[in-house]
Amino acid sequence: MEFDIIQIAVICLLTGMTSLLAHGAMAVFHDGIRPILPEFVEGRMKRQEVASVAFGLSVGFIASVGISFTLATGLFNPWLLFLPTDIIGVSSPKKWIAAVGGALWGFIVVVALTTVNTTLTGLPVDFLSALGELSGPVVSAFALFPILAIFLQFGKKKGIIAGVLVLITRVLLVKFTALYPESFQLLVGMVMLLVFAVIHDHGMEQSADEQEQDSIFEVRTLRIRKNLPFLAITGALIALAANLDFFAGSEVSIYLLKDAYSSPEAAQATNLINQAAIAETMRGLSFIPLIATTALSTGVYGVAGLTFVYVVGYIAPHWTVALALGGLVIVLEVFLLRKLGSFFEKFPSIRMASDNIRSAMNMSMELALLLGAMFAVIKMGGYTGFFIGALIYLGNEALGKPIMKLAIGPIAAIVTGVLLNVLYFMNLFTPIV
Repeated sequence: MEFDIIQIAVICLLTGMTSLLAHGAMAVFHDGIRPILPEFVEGRMKRQEVASVAFGLSVGFIASVGISFTLATGLFNPWLLFLPTDIIGVSSPKKWIAAVGGALWGFIVVVALTTVNTTLTGLPVDFLSALGELSGPVVSAFALFPILAIFLQFGKKKGIIAGVLVLITRVLLVKFTALYPESFQLLVGMVMLLVFAVIHDHGMEQSADEQEQDSIFEVRTLRIRKNLPFLAITGALIALAANLDFFAGSEVSIYLLKDAYSSPEAAQATNLINQAAIAETMRGLSFIPLIATTALSTGVYGVAGLTFVYVVGYIAPHWTVALALGGLVIVLEVFLLRKLGSFFEKFPSIRMASDNIRSAMNMSMELALLLGAMFAVIKMGGYTGFFIGALIYLGNEALGKPIMKLAIGPIAAIVTGVLLNVLYFMNLFTPIV
């Protein structure tokens, strides 16, 4: 894997900007850091205390999800780039130190990824190719999350109804058309989830004591709007990075994009990119209530906004278009924030559905990545590979999941690949042809 000077410059500019945003408490990536930043801005916490909290909340995600996803796909992700710049930004005593420190982190990541990728590619047991199996179950599993969210929020009866209707949709599409069924499965599932939520809220009394909250939201909204130029520049850079084929925004798109960028057929690559954009859009919709309400209550935005900058980056036909649309999307989001807050106050079931959607997505992705990891370790080393991979997964379960479930599959596959190579050099393992 090699990066040209333009790509390196984009990464360094992007990580420098996200670090600067964190330094000024304008925006951070980690949703858990956002609520404590008003304590710092209003003088109730010191910078060192905020930095300590940011490090504690982020280091596990960087070590597990951030590194494993990038090693498995060769694509950068927000956990690897933006969580460290959250820490660097809030730790830095000066603006220029935050910006330079963030840019330096971007450069280090590029150099490290290139070196590690070159080293792993030359190993006798080719586990980087086998890691492609990780993405196999992702698309099908992702189409399950609306049904799972309905089970979580509305119970068994509505969950079974949704599951049967989505299954019928899939069977009919596969039998009588050449369309990819997963997108339509997602659409049917999401429509049913929203219909159930609206029916549930119909006729409910709305609480009327919102005047004090309105004034707080108004002050926070003005603070976010004041920082809009910095937010828009960062959104433009994120969309640009996503358009230059070396950055993916989340777990639902990164493996699809990896397959798309390595596909020799243009039509297949386009289809995979569209699938990634659809999946990212659905994920973005589920995160709107969380990001919008925390932004309105804290005055601190997300570095990627409502995350739709990823989508425009994937599908923009040219990098200049991605750059322009990325900035424009952030501007529109910020001006819509106040209206979004009012909407979610009127429909609490939709706000609650977003929590269940995120839980359902995590459960679906955990299952998909675990299955993909097992496919990968079997491809690397047959049932010797399966034994090692399964042992790592079960050991993590037995020890209380020190590595989060979303990351343990990819990590087990990577460690299995390394151990198989060690066994090869000890003359104890013969690579599978």
